[in-house]
Amino acid sequence: MSEEKIYDITIIGGGPVGLWAAFYAGLRGMTVNIIESLSELGGQPAILYPEKKIYDIPAFPQTTGAELTENLLTQLKRFEDRVNIHLKEEVQTFEKTDGIFTIATSKGQHLSKAIVIACGNGAFAPRPLGVDNEEDYADNNLFYNVHSRDQFAGKKVVIAGGGDSAVDWANHLDGIAESVTLIHRRDAFRAHEHSVELLHQSSVNVMTPYVPLEIKGENGLTQSLTVQKVKSDEVVELPLDALIVSFGFSTNNKNLRNWNVDFKRSSVTVNAQFETSQEGVYAIGDAAEYEGKIDLIAVGMGEAPIAINQAIQYIDPDGKNRPVHSTSLIEE
Repeated sequence: MSEEKIYDITIIGGGPVGLWAAFYAGLRGMTVNIIESLSELGGQPAILYPEKKIYDIPAFPQTTGAELTENLLTQLKRFEDRVNIHLKEEVQTFEKTDGIFTIATSKGQHLSKAIVIACGNGAFAPRPLGVDNEEDYADNNLFYNVHSRDQFAGKKVVIAGGGDSAVDWANHLDGIAESVTLIHRRDAFRAHEHSVELLHQSSVNVMTPYVPLEIKGENGLTQSLTVQKVKSDEVVELPLDALIVSFGFSTNNKNLRNWNVDFKRSSVTVNAQFETSQEGVYAIGDAAEYEGKIDLIAVGMGEAPIAINQAIQYIDPDGKNRPVHSTSLIEE
């Protein structure tokens, strides 16, 4: 997939900071392209803790990853005619010719006048179960993250994993699902001791040490998971309605070295205006590195308008680039 449209600003990353940057760019009249490596927007808060409470978002005494994402997307709808979104695309390289960036992704290419990197610590992807044909069932009834407990009500659920997320979801779904089976390759869990204690007090069927062997299903829906006991010939087939793979997520910025910007470890080095070493490219949020940096959503939210205003100045150095209050820009 390749596009000929030239966007004013392309934002790499669709997490909270990237979404807020897209909104602010829309507020300033820019056309925006969001490129996100995952199949959904919201980044780590939406994926890792959609129902857990977040307390450090300004003006929200408490919220959740899912609520934060929903509110940001609702806010962004105001400029849906200016904002385009491309999911499940990983930015591989970008090069500038005659003032226009050609951004090559895993699916094609995009054109843009400026780029804002807001990809956190890199492309964010779930660790797979590691069995044949796993991708055939992904996003159907095989899940790598959970949005709502209610989607598993009355179902036979199998969870694979041994960390906090796997144990927490097993505990949360106990009593909501028809049955919950938790498999882990070791006898000991890596989760918090209190959570493990609750697990053993619950009605969850805990199977350790077992490893996944095979998925069976049809029409894109998995119907059972076959597991094998470690160092044994014992094999068990577990019928299921839903399979949750909770092996965690990995982040990597392997493509960062191809972006022609200075970086330190997995973050991009920026100045006080969030400019990178390449003119026309900016970095914000956890993707940005500077002295005194604090990796908080609230900090990234404050960085976004600065970077967007600098990008606008870069795009049109002779134009009026005086940021004004939103009350003067929007009339209901």
